[in-house]
Amino acid sequence: MDVLKLVLVFLVIIVVMMLKRPLWMAVTIATLVTVPLYGLPLKEAGEAALRGATSWSTLELLLVFYVVTYLQRMMEKRKNLSNCQVAMNGLFNNRRINVSVVPFLLGCLPAASTVLLCGPIVRESVGEHLETAEKAAITSYFRHITEMFLPTYTTIFMALSITKDRVAPGDFVLAMLPMVLVLFAAGWVVYLRRIPKDTGMTADQSKGYYWKLLAQSVWPIVLAIALILLLPIPVEGAVAICIVINIFVNHFKPAELLPFFKTAFETRLIVSTWLVMIFKEVLAATGVIQALPSFFSQLPIPAFLIFALIFFVSTVVSGSQAAVAMCMPMVMASAGDGPVLAIFTLMMCMNYIAMQVSPVHICLTMCSEDYGISLGALVWKTLPMVVLTTAAAFVYYFVMVAMGF
Repeated sequence: MDVLKLVLVFLVIIVVMMLKRPLWMAVTIATLVTVPLYGLPLKEAGEAALRGATSWSTLELLLVFYVVTYLQRMMEKRKNLSNCQVAMNGLFNNRRINVSVVPFLLGCLPAASTVLLCGPIVRESVGEHLETAEKAAITSYFRHITEMFLPTYTTIFMALSITKDRVAPGDFVLAMLPMVLVLFAAGWVVYLRRIPKDTGMTADQSKGYYWKLLAQSVWPIVLAIALILLLPIPVEGAVAICIVINIFVNHFKPAELLPFFKTAFETRLIVSTWLVMIFKEVLAATGVIQALPSFFSQLPIPAFLIFALIFFVSTVVSGSQAAVAMCMPMVMASAGDGPVLAIFTLMMCMNYIAMQVSPVHICLTMCSEDYGISLGALVWKTLPMVVLTTAAAFVYYFVMVAMGF
């Protein structure tokens, strides 16, 4: 019954979005429906909502969103994003590289609002060759590929720590590289091949000029990533440092900076993000996540498939970090003393795949709002790439098992 109720909750979100109502309204209604549907006491529901609204993880997420948006405003003012596009055109003259490789590289920055930096580049490169929802889908899809394997992301780091050194970070990254290629291939099969390669631009400068222009355009993002990787510094701190340095490097005047404090506060996106975090906590308070293993264990299917289903559904409902914290210990315990790299890799693939269609994934909220489309439209256009990746993940699992991993 708990699982059926869960389906009803998500149907509420889908129906409200189909009625062309904003995401904040859909999430609010779903939260209000969840409480009586699960018989959650008002006190517990209130405490969960308060946690979701005021916890440091929520506040930090909103803070990161704000500082990244502020940096984006600075980069737009100095035409860094458009110059990045010019540099990529001069170097490769290939739209497909622009809309896949650039979001992939920017995705190394572990901040939800990085997807907003990718949007203008994708829109400019794709033009009218894809529908708006399809542009949004590839923006989100390619921006998130790095989240599948980079240990700098909290989810990956947490999952590796749960294995208690049974899976080394280096081994995991190497094991994931074939799946990274699969992700790029799936994106090409579904959408990229429909985009003309040629940008229509004739390079009138040397390659060195365009490499320099590219460096001048993206150095704030590269520096932020380097600070996060090399120093024990949070994302918001790294971006704030880049903002300060950018003021001097690009000679910003106070009159230019002041308007950014207001325009960086994207009310619609911030409110939607905040409400999603509240919904996530209220849903977790129902205990439905803990009920999923019992439900799936009753199905007459192999253990690896049961674990894959548990990981997928748990991630869709509660997000990647919560799913890893709840499910990975169970997977590791069930794996015994044998090789665990194959099952670990499959679980992390399922974790990544589920996040690309999860309504609690903040990046999807931001991306859909940025493109002015519904969350359902974004997920629907992402689904073909997700299906191909899922099939490949299971094939890869069998190959790894056969090879003794």
